Amino acid sequence: MAEAVMTRPGAPAAAGAAPLLSVQGLEGWYGESHVLHGISFDVRPGEVVTLLGRNGAGKTTTLRAIIGILGKRKGSIRYDGQETIGMASRNIAKLGLGYVPEERGIFSSLSVYENLMLPPRVKPGGMTVEQIYTLFPNLKERSGSQGTKLSGGEQQMLAIGRILRTGAKLILLDEPTEGLAPVIVQQIGRTLARLKTEGYTIVLVEQNFRFAQTVADRHFVVEQGRVIDMIPNAELDANIDKLHTYLGV
Repeated sequence: MAEAVMTRPGAPAAAGAAPLLSVQGLEGWYGESHVLHGISFDVRPGEVVTLLGRNGAGKTTTLRAIIGILGKRKGSIRYDGQETIGMASRNIAKLGLGYVPEERGIFSSLSVYENLMLPPRVKPGGMTVEQIYTLFPNLKERSGSQGTKLSGGEQQMLAIGRILRTGAKLILLDEPTEGLAPVIVQQIGRTLARLKTEGYTIVLVEQNFRFAQTVADRHFVVEQGRVIDMIPNAELDANIDKLHTYLGV
């Protein structure tokens, strides 16, 4: 099998567009545990990129560092040209970043509508509740239901919808398809494709690289807290053996 020519890790896929998010030499710690070891990558406006890698590679830690909820970090994280490495997480969010964690963070005692209304708007231009209901019809049907009564797929839709209402334009998504039925995974995929057409920028941590292939422009391979390769989506099939080696599948 012929090898595709690889761009260097962290390089833009095409020249000309300034990155919306630039992560350079990022290091991060959980307590005394050094997890990120100089991770670097760029994301251009309107791109969907994935962070692929084995469990424990540092993918979730990278998202937590970007949004500012990692205890100790150093290096450079620039959003729309502004350095955020020393900023508090609430101020990073106000720039227009939103984070959907793997555990989703749904408030079980609140209704769907109350969950949607809970986070404050951080920027103009966020979706209205009706727009979110159009995007996720399941949520409109369950508007008055408590979080405890939602399926896993409905909780994921709610977690994404809640961020869209805030006005965030860069969305960090951690394992959005984990444990979901195939029909719900397809719906999440259609949603991400629509958000991309509407100008949202998405950084996606995803174990299911076949799902990632349906939505992403580029894939950054993370190993031991570093980006070790970047594979354009168009070249993913040509590099499938290499990707299997990276991911241990």
